[in-house]
Amino acid sequence: MVELLRLNDPVLISYILSVLEDEGIPAVVLDEHTSILEGSIGAIQRRVMVAREDLHMAKRIVEDVAPGELRDND
Repeated sequence: MVELLRLNDPVLISYILSVLEDEGIPAVVLDEHTSILEGSIGAIQRRVMVAREDLHMAKRIVEDVAPGELRDND
């Protein structure tokens, strides 16, 4: 799995996961519990991960539904 993006916004993460699922792209969120343990103050961002072969399509989807959220970390 590779990192698609990092966010602190649980609503936006949920929305992105839902859209990816609708498009047949499985995704998981890492660091969710760590973020909650630190009090959700935003110090630890949650990472949305996808399979390497789905990364290109997932990036296109995220750009459509949440423009400006992607960082170019390739």
